[in-house]
Amino acid sequence: METNPKKTGTSGGEVLDGSDIMELVENKEVFSHFVDHKFEELDRDRDGQLSVNELQPAVADIGAALGLPVQGSSPDSDHIYSEVLNEFTHGKQEKVSKVEFKEVLSDILLGMAAGLKRDPIVILRIDGEDLLEYINGPTFEAEMVAAHSLIESAAGTLQDCIIKAFELLTVEQGMPPSSDPWVVSNIVEPALQSCAGPDWNKPVSQETFLVEFKKVAEHVAQLLREQHVIVAHSENTFDGSGIKRLLSNKFELDKTLNVAIETLPKDRTGKISKEYLRVALDAVAPSAGLPPLGAVEQMDKIVLDVFNLTNADDAKLLKEDEFKKILTEILGSIMLQLEGSPISVYSNSVVHEPLAAASTLLQVQPTT
Repeated sequence: METNPKKTGTSGGEVLDGSDIMELVENKEVFSHFVDHKFEELDRDRDGQLSVNELQPAVADIGAALGLPVQGSSPDSDHIYSEVLNEFTHGKQEKVSKVEFKEVLSDILLGMAAGLKRDPIVILRIDGEDLLEYINGPTFEAEMVAAHSLIESAAGTLQDCIIKAFELLTVEQGMPPSSDPWVVSNIVEPALQSCAGPDWNKPVSQETFLVEFKKVAEHVAQLLREQHVIVAHSENTFDGSGIKRLLSNKFELDKTLNVAIETLPKDRTGKISKEYLRVALDAVAPSAGLPPLGAVEQMDKIVLDVFNLTNADDAKLLKEDEFKKILTEILGSIMLQLEGSPISVYSNSVVHEPLAAASTLLQVQPTT
């Protein structure tokens, strides 16, 4: 079995929403066959167990599927790779049985599925067609005039203006993220070099900018036709609906709050300091449809405003019930602010070679 992402109408993209992963894990017969195939593939010495070295390809595939850079490139991501390996070995085993491998892999895949369900990813193939349509469309000139007036004083030369104008284009207009190093070196820079003229390092008029930018954009579209760029696009709108659902279900709310505070430090009388309200809010966030603290700047500002209004940072000691009551009030205040002014977050990342490795994580030979 090979998972098939759902199609979406947006630029022919594919939506990864975790449903295929969930379907795989929940089908006991298919998942067992999947594990058998993957285990046999990894068990190179055929001893019926997986050593740490034999587990490495699976760990690498999981890291790639999570969007991590390759092992060895970042201490932060290497820590996550190490944690994934520890999940399999429990931090001390030298060998892992098929049963253990299956249990851990199931937990990891279900966690990935839950994340994708909460924040689906659309895989877009940028091939130059949408960019050509945009630069030949009715809005191009007006939008580029606005862009030129916005960046002219900061950019200065024609080349600077063109580079900054590409940074303003989005995947909806057919442009992959121009800040990505691969896109810069393989798409933007070659197009600039092909179109560069002797006056490119001088300040230019708006009319000249429009003509020259269109030439470069047409060349970018041609390069995109020759080598497509795959972009993982995600968008999420925080409008308070997740908090509203949680607050309307008293049983689920009590359960979520109890889990959030059970590990918080308490004094000898069982009281909790208000300084741990942020920690508790972060623990509640997934159930309330909120991002982690620090992940979305606009959301962090709302949280800060709510905490200031409720004097939540005064370090006062509270009984558990009082602590949960204030945490509930904080959630309600955040909900009201989001209902009045929803926050939309967009993310576009170029997918490089790791995607091919990650796709093997969810492949298994058809059953016979």
